[in-house]
Amino acid sequence: MEDSKIIQLYWDRDEEAILQTQIKYERYLTKVAYNILYSEEDSAETVNDTYLHAWNAIPPHRPEVLSAFLSKITRRLSIDLYRKKNAGKRGGGEYEMSLQELAESGFEPGRCMDNESEYQDLGKLISEYLRTISPDMRNVFISRYYRCDNLQEICDNFGFSPSKVKSMLFRARNGLADYLKKEGYEA
Repeated sequence: MEDSKIIQLYWDRDEEAILQTQIKYERYLTKVAYNILYSEEDSAETVNDTYLHAWNAIPPHRPEVLSAFLSKITRRLSIDLYRKKNAGKRGGGEYEMSLQELAESGFEPGRCMDNESEYQDLGKLISEYLRTISPDMRNVFISRYYRCDNLQEICDNFGFSPSKVKSMLFRARNGLADYLKKEGYEA
């Protein structure tokens, strides 16, 4: 079913919307959750919570890209669950490794901010930076730091060698840190 029809089902408050969302996006959302949580059970729970959050958010919100809207919800819920389960200890999953990689370049996305507008401002700066780099580097960056894909998955998805992916990520991280400093963001 087309996304526009699924969204309309949500607007009509038709429970078929959840079933159609599940049919079309369950595998994708489970992968997003699993890349952060490394637990099939927690991933399934998070994906089910995503459907509830989507039901509560549509309406009033009408997403332009349903897959991006759903993955954003899944990612946020997965990160929240990850933090809850790993409070006070260090894990070894892709999410934790990706945060460490970003921190090594001088950018710490996990630091506390005073209010929601600071997160939004940072998000805008990151989006602006991503528009300045090549599409290949942007896609690799998003794959690693948004979807938390591991190195081999990125190589398989884009057809690049591991050394090329590592190099692209290194340059993108350092470029982001420089861009944020230039724009006045302090880590």
